Amino acid sequence: MVTVKGYIDEILYFDENTGFSILRVTTEDGSETCVGNAKGFSAGESVEMDGEYVEHYIYGKELKFTAIRFVAPSDRVSVIRYLGSGAIKGLGEKMAVRIVDKFGDDTFRIIEEEPERLAEIKGISAAKAREITNQLAAKREQRDAMIYLQKFGLSQVLADRIYEKYGQEMYGILKNNPYRLAEEVPAVGFKKADAIAFKAGIPADSEYRIHCGLLYLLGQLAADGHCYYPAGKLCEKAAEMLGIGQMQIEECLPDLAMQQKITLKNGENDSRVYIKSYYQAEEYCARRLLELRDGFRGKAVSEETLRQVEASLGITLDTLQRRAVCTCMESGVFLLSGGPGTGKTTTINAIITCMEKEERAFVLAAPTGRAAKRMKETTGYEAQTIHRLLEIGGEVSSEDRDNTFFGKNESEPLEADCVIVDEASMVDIHLLKALLAAISTGTQLILVGDVDQLPSVGPGQVLKDLLSCEAFPTMLLQRIFRQSDESHIIEYAHKINHGEQIDLSKKYADFFLLEKEAPEVICSYLVQLMGDVIPRKLGLSGGDIQVLTPMRKGMLGVEGLNAVLQERLNPQDGSKAECSYGDTVFREGDRIMQIRNDYELEWEVIGKHQVAVESGKGIFNGDVGTVQEISNYLKLMKVLFDDGKTVYYEFQALDELELAYAVTIHKSQGSEYPVVIVPVLSGPRMLLTRNLLYTAVTRAKQCVILIGSGKMVQQMIDTDHVQHRYTSLKERILECAGY
Repeated sequence: MVTVKGYIDEILYFDENTGFSILRVTTEDGSETCVGNAKGFSAGESVEMDGEYVEHYIYGKELKFTAIRFVAPSDRVSVIRYLGSGAIKGLGEKMAVRIVDKFGDDTFRIIEEEPERLAEIKGISAAKAREITNQLAAKREQRDAMIYLQKFGLSQVLADRIYEKYGQEMYGILKNNPYRLAEEVPAVGFKKADAIAFKAGIPADSEYRIHCGLLYLLGQLAADGHCYYPAGKLCEKAAEMLGIGQMQIEECLPDLAMQQKITLKNGENDSRVYIKSYYQAEEYCARRLLELRDGFRGKAVSEETLRQVEASLGITLDTLQRRAVCTCMESGVFLLSGGPGTGKTTTINAIITCMEKEERAFVLAAPTGRAAKRMKETTGYEAQTIHRLLEIGGEVSSEDRDNTFFGKNESEPLEADCVIVDEASMVDIHLLKALLAAISTGTQLILVGDVDQLPSVGPGQVLKDLLSCEAFPTMLLQRIFRQSDESHIIEYAHKINHGEQIDLSKKYADFFLLEKEAPEVICSYLVQLMGDVIPRKLGLSGGDIQVLTPMRKGMLGVEGLNAVLQERLNPQDGSKAECSYGDTVFREGDRIMQIRNDYELEWEVIGKHQVAVESGKGIFNGDVGTVQEISNYLKLMKVLFDDGKTVYYEFQALDELELAYAVTIHKSQGSEYPVVIVPVLSGPRMLLTRNLLYTAVTRAKQCVILIGSGKMVQQMIDTDHVQHRYTSLKERILECAGY
């Protein structure tokens, strides 16, 4: 760490949103380029900066500073330079010279303590004198705040957000209740607020700390899929996390309920604790689903119509498929489930054909871009993501999904007679709520999915709860139409799902195991398969081959594999620009994935002649693309997503991305790839399960390659453990229906 002193000669680049700046700074030794967050600083100001020198591959040596401080000018030249730099609106260099000539070394004291005396100078009115003083005071307050916030180990960006949010009120908040930051300032979170509170001397058993800790813990549990958590287990976890007695925590639950931040409900053996919006979401979904069920009046499908549908599609429906079509056309809410190859797509196409015959308008949607693209390919009709269908356009926080703004809602419902949603197992409770809000009574809702796939990444297990409540017409397709001689993928997927062992001694063209016992050897084979063997033999590109792994950590987890695969498949050769965020290096040509929903991120679809033919907002968790261009000067990274959207990411926002040569099986839901490679060797028992392997296998269209231990594959098939999720949508539906 070095400290550099000088004055800002010129601001070469400044980003108003992030504060990122490129400065030309004059020091005693000459001129230097300095990069970092310099929001609130102006040309002409004297500063001190702490940082490290780095070598930019284009611009050469520059100081990357992590802290910057204002230094009050102490001599005539510095005072004139500062006052005349434009930092103070209404003052130029000539007026600065007059002020210094009049007051000399007493200039800053006069401005701060006797501002009215500035009016003694020709050209400065009493009003202008007050304005000059107010500007200097505001700058001083901001700088003092930044210095104060740095004591708590906060980044410049975060310190700036806190000051913008609270201004001078921040001192009282940090002293009395820094946990407010976790609830009110994005990117702070409980852990950071807790660290600030510790430095501020807040007691460990403070009610503020307990309240914030409980909300944080509920948020973490929601990230694991829970809509509520038993009070006893929650308090036990909170006591362990906070290091205080469980009784104190239990006493705080009614207070949080009174503040309407949580909802408490009696369960069978224990009270249930919900984040309020989650309880409201389940309650709303239950009511609306029943309203859609009871508010629809459909017509029976005749045998003649079914024959016409079969002739039109060139197919023959089996008994269950026929029953599914007939039941669906008469139902306000219809659920269609089944494994791979059981005819879900054929059945949906038959339903769509019936809709057309009745001249009923329908829309198709899926939770992810890849799933929507596949739906369009299999039906021949336009399909889009649910977010896009609902016209997403606002912000959302993980704590309160009700802050999301959708253009389509109860006031502006979808203009359709039927809404068909594929990959419904991926729909979480908040997305279901948003969808139901946009469907008016009298419109059909058809949910299609495989209940044996992994549940949604977000809270809830919507499809499973709806199927198990038996309140809606349902059809479970079980006959496998694509036979084993055509697809070992389908045959083995069903065997895995039923807990039957598969013959790994045989190597089929579309399904085989490479028995390897060492992680290093597995990594080596992965590189060969992706970089040479598969592209050469099957004529596929890198984006058509996906490594799916059960875990994030370890050599065969996402983080370890991506580092190895990037280095071997897309090495730095001197021609590719790259940038770093944390421990991740992003390089032009890299495969990347968006890892959280960003409803404000702007995108464009670029057509011929590099002209945007479409634009919008929103890039979502699981979207995959390729890094096309990196500008270290502008601090921007251009990404082309697989669905054609182009997005420019500021370097400050790269925490939303990660490398995607390998992704977790959970993140692959809703996607299909020509070739899937699954390393299977060892890992946490809770991750090495049957339905995880089943989900991975069903992501492949042409070929599945398992690489690792055949014994571990067999153990996964035998492990029928599914992580329990605390949800109550089923109960809410049964209550509302009066069952």
